[in-house]
Amino acid sequence: MVGCVIVAADGAVVGEGTYTYDGVVHAEATALAEAGNRAIGGTAYVSLEPHSHFGKTPPCTDALIAAGIRRVVCPIEDPNPKVSGRGFEHLREAGIEVVTGILAREATRLNEKFICWHEKGRPFVHLKLAMSLDGRISLGPSVSTAISGKKALERVHDLRHEHDAILIGSNTAFTDDPSLTDRSGKPRRRPLTRVILDNRLRLPLGSSLVRDAAEMPTMVFTNSADSSHISALESHGVKVEVSASGGRDLAHVLEKLKDLQIQSVLVEGGSEVAGAFVDSGLVDKVTLIFSPFIIGGRIAPSAISGKGADTLSDVMRLQDVSVEDLDGDILISGYPGGSARTMDEA
Repeated sequence: MVGCVIVAADGAVVGEGTYTYDGVVHAEATALAEAGNRAIGGTAYVSLEPHSHFGKTPPCTDALIAAGIRRVVCPIEDPNPKVSGRGFEHLREAGIEVVTGILAREATRLNEKFICWHEKGRPFVHLKLAMSLDGRISLGPSVSTAISGKKALERVHDLRHEHDAILIGSNTAFTDDPSLTDRSGKPRRRPLTRVILDNRLRLPLGSSLVRDAAEMPTMVFTNSADSSHISALESHGVKVEVSASGGRDLAHVLEKLKDLQIQSVLVEGGSEVAGAFVDSGLVDKVTLIFSPFIIGGRIAPSAISGKGADTLSDVMRLQDVSVEDLDGDILISGYPGGSARTMDEA
């Protein structure tokens, strides 16, 4: 996701452009075309390093140079090895001043999925959970419980729209029979891929996920040897990935999704799936939606299971935390990586 603004030598904004989808003219080219001759001697503000190689479009650095741009302000390098640093170098060699680092954090967040894809070699993993104030995700085991309100649900569909895939475990698939669709109403770059971790192969043939699998990409990861059920799922359009570890090897799951060019995964699974991702250290962002009530009791499942932390030094601490009021529900988002507090600081 790239934006470009051209500012003329007199300080007037004379061109703007954005790039989000494959096949669309790059942001710099769009902004320069709008600016015309007023780009001469001006400054280009770009949110991601302009590329200097021939890909689907000609080099954006050539376009900036030919337009007579005097200065380029860009916060971060493009993590793509075909681009990284080379675009800036090309501009400097042409005598253009290049300023970097300004608003780097904001630019990184804007393209966090693309950056993760290149730097970590796997899809960006966003863990999203809805829960009560006391951290319960349902009234009891195997009990489907609608926790969030209308505005929170609308926000969830916005999150689904931002991702290439959505992932759940077999318990959620079996108990809730979800459709896992993007109902934001916004155009998508690619269909939302639905992923189910189902080692026991419990996904019913009559479930919503199977019924429309021919129209919506649907994948099941399993270690089951039930060939008849596998064949039945595949006959409905479900892609079944069978391996010794099935859905338990999350790194393997992400590797397979990367092979499908999936850049981001929204994890909406239950407590076991959430705990597995947290324990594995594969979570890149967390979004928790709290509804203002308390469930209590001994049987209501908590939001995150798994091994958990042994000490406060081992906990997942979030940074860059944001809080949003959704008509009474509270959405909290953050990124793992904050330093652990000592007991003295606490």
